[in-house]
Amino acid sequence: MPQPRVVEHDLLVGQVRLGLAQDVVKNPAAHRGAAFALDRELLATSLLAVGPAGTGKTARLARPVAEALCLQALTRSACAVVVGAAEADLGPDSGYDVVIAPGDPSSPYGLDLYGGANDPDGAAARLADALLPDELSARTESARIALQQVVGPFQAGYGRYPGPRELRALLGGEEAAWAELEERLRAADRWAAHESDVQHRRGRLGRLDDPGSLLADRLALLDRPAFAGCFDGSAADRPAFAMRALEHPLRVRVKLPERSHPEAARILSRLVVGQFLQAAAARSDRSLFAGLVVDDAAAALDSAAVQGLRRLPGANAGAVLLLRSLVDLPEALRVPLFGAVGCRMAFPGIAPWDGKLFSEAWGTVLVRERAVTLAPDTSGGMLRKTGRLLRKVLAGTTAQTESVTTREVERQRWSPSDLAHALPTGHAVVSLTAVTGEQVPPLLVDLRN
Repeated sequence: MPQPRVVEHDLLVGQVRLGLAQDVVKNPAAHRGAAFALDRELLATSLLAVGPAGTGKTARLARPVAEALCLQALTRSACAVVVGAAEADLGPDSGYDVVIAPGDPSSPYGLDLYGGANDPDGAAARLADALLPDELSARTESARIALQQVVGPFQAGYGRYPGPRELRALLGGEEAAWAELEERLRAADRWAAHESDVQHRRGRLGRLDDPGSLLADRLALLDRPAFAGCFDGSAADRPAFAMRALEHPLRVRVKLPERSHPEAARILSRLVVGQFLQAAAARSDRSLFAGLVVDDAAAALDSAAVQGLRRLPGANAGAVLLLRSLVDLPEALRVPLFGAVGCRMAFPGIAPWDGKLFSEAWGTVLVRERAVTLAPDTSGGMLRKTGRLLRKVLAGTTAQTESVTTREVERQRWSPSDLAHALPTGHAVVSLTAVTGEQVPPLLVDLRN
């Protein structure tokens, strides 16, 4: 049975209507009363939305955009990947072709940890980036190398990528696992090509600076009984979805187990976003618009993801990223993230320090100020002065002259204080940039209609 739509869609032009620009002084006159809608030309520059929980980011932005991308996928003009907590209202499962719910035994699909990549080194690097938490980002390069020294030989020997348990065994230094891998490589006549990686990795096992033990500990978060068969594609009834399928008009929903396995959910969020950014840019056929919606992107963003966002406009792809606060991101990422997206959206109740970044990004505007100065009137001769004196005695007021000065001064379009305290419920301030370079200044829009 068809599901009711939460907003209006125009599939002919590929637009989803989200609200109405308000008739207020801060909105340019040309845009007051105009409908606010998003299309692929705008989404291709990516959109960042910031606001506390309960301000409508999911209901009034994420779900409508996800619904629009899914409808466009049905017309074979787009593909959609929607990522969020299992409890997030991002549309019914029946509205998606692929539903991946790690930790849910009834989930029909698993997730390929390597995204179906043909390059073992690249796949291992993305997995290493996802496994390491933000506070260990300084060890990212050594972790990448360690994982590449395992994934590459394993793929050469077994003809497939390792699952979480196999990776844990090798990174943890299990002799039986390494002996079997060496035997497989010799049988496949690939030992000479990978002997150096294998010997170097085995030589680092047990050392204090070995990132392998750290990676093994992080992989343990994915090697749980609740995730059995979800990440290795071994279950015949649960095929593993690979992100290289973005060349097809698919509707994909990834449900993160944020309540039951919060740290695993953070890893999977980083992994899915990283795979999407790589796969979208690497597509040979870019006729479909590849859209990504992330309901809470705090865990998914790192420096590699920010760089990947910059490549999306040229790849006919875009992302909608929702954050509760910019404080959830490392400080070094906040300004680059603002520069990587073309559309920005501030919801009511954001913190003043978040509002400061929006205010700086939106810049200033020339405002005409009118200053009126009053001064005692001393002009004229004796007769006029006598008249003014009588007026003062009888009326108690002093005659004054009025001078008017008009000047143009620069003022912030939206100050941090305005964004933090003056936005009405159900509204947001949004600025837009299309891939053509056309821009719309920040507008106060009502998202309730």
